[in-house]
Amino acid sequence: AHLEAAGHVCVLKDAFDFESPSEIANLILAENCEAALALHLYRGGRLLQGHQIPFGIIFGGTDVNEDANQGEKNTVMGRVLEEARFAVAFTESMKEMAQAQWVDPVFTREVKAKVRRAAGVRLIGEMPQEDLHAVVKNCFAVVNSSVSEGMSAAILEAMDLEVPVLARNIPGNAAVVKHEVTGLLFSNPQEFVHLAKRLVSDPALEKEIVGNGREYVRMYHSWQVERDTYQQLISKLEGSTED
Repeated sequence: AHLEAAGHVCVLKDAFDFESPSEIANLILAENCEAALALHLYRGGRLLQGHQIPFGIIFGGTDVNEDANQGEKNTVMGRVLEEARFAVAFTESMKEMAQAQWVDPVFTREVKAKVRRAAGVRLIGEMPQEDLHAVVKNCFAVVNSSVSEGMSAAILEAMDLEVPVLARNIPGNAAVVKHEVTGLLFSNPQEFVHLAKRLVSDPALEKEIVGNGREYVRMYHSWQVERDTYQQLISKLEGSTED
C-alpha cells in the first residue's frame, strides 16, 4: 500500500509459489517488472539472483537466526546480498548478526567500483595458501592498513617469507612491527607514500628490515614453540601434572 500510494504498480507474490528462478524469470517478463523487493533472504532472495533487475532484501528473522547456521543456505544468502542493492533489518541486533555472517554488500560494491577506476590496482579473490605465499614472495612489500588488529597473521607470514612490511601504526601492528627495524609504520596516507618511496629507493633499508623481520618471527613466533606450548596447556586441561 505504501509503494502504490507513491505511484508504483506492485505485483505481490508468495515465494512458496515458485520452485525455481526460471519461474521468476517468466513472471518478470510477463509483468514487465523493473525492480523487486524480497522478504526473507533465503526463500525470496535466492529466486531473484541473476535476473538483471535491481532488487532489495528485507530480512525475515529466520533467515538470519536459523538458515544462516546451515552451510549451503548461508553461502546462497551471502551471494544474494552481494547482488542486492540494499537490505532492511527490523532491529539493530538483526543487522549486527547479518554483518557478522556476510560481507557488507554496499561496501563490497564500493570497493569493486573504486578498483575498476584505479590504474594498476587489482582485487584478487581467495586462493590456496601455497599459491598465496607464492604471490606474496613475488611482491615488493606487504601492506597492512587495518584500523584494528589483534595479531596480524599476514604481517608475520610476510616476515617469514622475507618480504618487507608496511603497516598502519595501530597497537596490534606496533606490537609486532618495530619501525625501521622489522618493518615500517605509517599513520596517514601521506606518510605511507613517503615510506613506500623510501623503501623503493633504499635497498639497504629493505635488506635490513627483511633480515630483522625474519629473525623476529623465528625467535618469537616459532611454530615449534607454539606447538609445544599448546601441548603443555592441553595436558593441563586433561589433568596432567606436567608444567
